[in-house]
This record gives sequence, structure tokens and C-alpha cells, in this order.
Amino acid sequence: MSATEFTARAKRRERVVGYWLTLDSPGLAERLAGVGYDYVVLDAQHGELDGRAQAAALIAVDAASGASGLVRVEANHATPIGRALDSGAAGVIVPLINSAADAAAAVAASRYPPAGIRSFGPLRSDLRIGPAPAEVDATVLVLAMIETAAGLAAVEDIAATPGLDGIYIGPADLSLGVGAAYPGDPATDDDLGAALVRIREACEASGIIAGIHTPSGEVAAQRLAEGFTFVTVAHDAGHLVAAARSHLEIARG
Repeated sequence: MSATEFTARAKRRERVVGYWLTLDSPGLAERLAGVGYDYVVLDAQHGELDGRAQAAALIAVDAASGASGLVRVEANHATPIGRALDSGAAGVIVPLINSAADAAAAVAASRYPPAGIRSFGPLRSDLRIGPAPAEVDATVLVLAMIETAAGLAAVEDIAATPGLDGIYIGPADLSLGVGAAYPGDPATDDDLGAALVRIREACEASGIIAGIHTPSGEVAAQRLAEGFTFVTVAHDAGHLVAAARSHLEIARG
């Protein structure tokens, strides 16, 4: 499936399932992109992927001819958003969106004039789509992360932002935003659950993608059943440590 086909499916709110990469390893990116996921997200906010690593990983993902590559950029700023898209990302996930104005800024940074402020210098994206700005704009996904109390309070306005393709929930940060002492704190399970429903319903009302990060395939299946359409499963470093620990425990008996 090409990147343009993937973005079209995602915008139609067909179900897509992805994976999250934090490690700077093009070889690992290539292998995981070939597993069968619809997309892989390169984490430039909390992961090890700077601009050079992003470009290398995106090339590796494209080489696998399976998944499409996206980037969770480090900040809601035109420079990292433009760099990720110029490097060939099919879309960006933008963290810490707390208002409709924040969402509008993210959209503008991902679109060429007159629709936005993206500077023209497509690099690898020129190979994937072509140089025509309007055609490029139509293929780019922009997802706003809701992960704070402020973002949750403004979620309906954020979801209604013109040009925004969807909302992506960061459950760990959002749980802190609703009062958890730590991610996974059971004391706030009900509040977090209500927040997830509110965000999903806001997306449905505005006709945009409802996305979420999950820790496992089981939870991913649950979220898809609830109505989320863009669901990511866990991440590379977590799976690597869990598998290594499991084998060590078996070996030591």
C-alpha cells in the first residue's frame, strides 16, 4: 500500500493499525515495517531519532514496501514539522495541543501557501508524491495529540479545526492530566475512561480520525472495537526489553 493510499484510508476513517519506533536503527525500522502494520511512527520527541535518523528510518520503511512512515515531531513548530514531511513522512503527530489555536498552527505548518506556511523544499517527499503543493497538501496527515487537562477541556474546538485530520491520544500523559499519580494509576481509571470517550465522540462529531496509543495487541483490539480507527501498538524498546527479560527468566528457571 502506497503512502497516498494509506493517508486516503486513514482520512476515510478506515481502521489502520501501526507500530511505534523509538530506537535509531534503520535496520529495525525496515524489519518492523515489513511485519504487516499499516504504518510506523518514528518518535522524535522522546525517542532517539534526530533529523538524520528520521530520514534514514523513513528510507528504510519505504524500502520494506509495506507500512507508511509518520513522525511524532518534537514540538508544534514549523521547522520540525516541515523537516519530517520533507524527509518523506506521510504525516505528523504533533504533541501538546492545548487549544484550537495550537491545532491551527500545526495545520498551517504542514500546508504550503496559501493554505499554510510550510516552506517549499520537499526533498524525499518530492519522490513520493511530486512537487505540486496542492497535491502534496492533500496527501499529508496531521494529527493533534491530546495529552493534557487543557487539551481535554478544549477537545471539541480542537477537533473542529479546519484542515486537522485527526486527534491522537497519549494515554500516559493524559492520565497525569486527569489526576493520576503515575501512568497506569488505577485511582483515575474512570476519569481516563471518560476522557477517552469524550475525545472519541468529539472526533466523530467533526468527522475526523480518532487515534490512540496502546500497550498491547489486546488493548488495541479493544480500542478498535470502541470506535477508534487509528491505533498504535506498543513500541520497540518496550517489546525488546520484555522479550529479553522473558527469555532470561526461562533460561534461569
